Amino acid sequence: MDRRMIQSAWNGDVDHLLTEIDTNPFLLHSMALEGGQTPLHIACLAGNLNFAATVVQLRREFANELNQDGFSPLHIAAACGHIEIVKELLKVDLGLCLIEGKDRRIPLHLAVIKGKVEVIRELVLSSLDSVECMTAQGETSLHLAVKNNQFKAFQVLIHHLKQVNKEDLLNSKDFHGNTILHLAVSMKQYEVVDFLLNGEVISKEKIELNSLNKSGLTPLDMLLMFQSEAGDREIDEILVQSGALKAGNLQSPEYTQQETPDHRDIISENPRSPSRKLLDYFKYNNLKDSPSKVRNTLLVIVILITAATYQPALSPPGGTWQDDYPPPARNSTAKNNSSTPTKSHTAGEAIMVTHNPVAYTIFLCANSVGFYMSLYMIEVLTAAFPLRWELRISLYALSMTYSTCMNAIAPNSYVTFVFIASSIALPFMIPVTTILLRNYFNRCRNVSVYASQGRV
Repeated sequence: MDRRMIQSAWNGDVDHLLTEIDTNPFLLHSMALEGGQTPLHIACLAGNLNFAATVVQLRREFANELNQDGFSPLHIAAACGHIEIVKELLKVDLGLCLIEGKDRRIPLHLAVIKGKVEVIRELVLSSLDSVECMTAQGETSLHLAVKNNQFKAFQVLIHHLKQVNKEDLLNSKDFHGNTILHLAVSMKQYEVVDFLLNGEVISKEKIELNSLNKSGLTPLDMLLMFQSEAGDREIDEILVQSGALKAGNLQSPEYTQQETPDHRDIISENPRSPSRKLLDYFKYNNLKDSPSKVRNTLLVIVILITAATYQPALSPPGGTWQDDYPPPARNSTAKNNSSTPTKSHTAGEAIMVTHNPVAYTIFLCANSVGFYMSLYMIEVLTAAFPLRWELRISLYALSMTYSTCMNAIAPNSYVTFVFIASSIALPFMIPVTTILLRNYFNRCRNVSVYASQGRV
């Protein structure tokens, strides 16, 4: 799509659109073959109703097209709150309400995230099934309203669920096992908790107060785990008065049999300690933690390790000798003072290696393993980064300065040869060793899984 058509769609210039079509009757057909952004997407983004209606009238198929970001025209109009364009698109097909875009989100999900209340009302009335649709993370519209602090949108959805007798969706869980009550409590949203449990709109019996998520936590557990803010006491009072319990106090068979695939030890007879629950809460979760966040975290940790292991090259434990001390002659009759060292040394050598060469050798090897392993991890984590060769040259230069400094502070003895050998071998051994260990442990894990399946 050329710039003039993009500008026309953005400005709502219908005359230019019709002129272009008169010149080239197959213009819209060729745009459909290109895929991606269409004039209808741009008109919905800009809020140009007349232009959008004209495009839909000329080519209805554009209403179903997803752009390069995975959004249909109705997604865009719903997120922007252009209610008239939403109504115009729904005249084409009410099924557009259920079209799935990026992360399986439908137009209602985007309208909820942005808090577009009028659009929400229009969408749920046009498609009663849209309120039941879930994202790729198992989130309903209610989950998204709570996560994005859209209380008015949340109220509209609750009233709609009550009218269509679909209150069971109030207890729907996302992929982490969290209900909307879990999320509201963890985010300290007093309004949502009070709205759900005050009994004015929704009966308390419709809400599962003590539902366990995949970490084995009830909503009350999530509040008590991080109880620090001023509003926590009010939320706690609402939960307790409504009958909320901690996971450790759930004694009925209904809850003791409620085990999750990832946490088989969630049984009321052996409740986990608060410290264990805290560890589980912060533990890595491949559903919750995106690869980019994990990579960024690893890079920070690895850089800290690199800095910590490089420091001994500049300042070894115990420091370095500041003078030369040759061994005294055998025929010398001078008596050594108690403060005079009895071992020979050279200025710049590590003091530790003079007094305890074995301990220094162990320290040297362990520190070198950590240093070269951190460099290897930086190499892996930045594999697709720009300026790749510049970064690699910097890592090589850092490795050479480390080797030079560590070799300079070591004495001219077997420690030097041990360090030189390890400096040459480690950069090549670390990648191979990590691959072999990873394959070995994966093989052992698979064997244990097959064995357990065989016993079953």
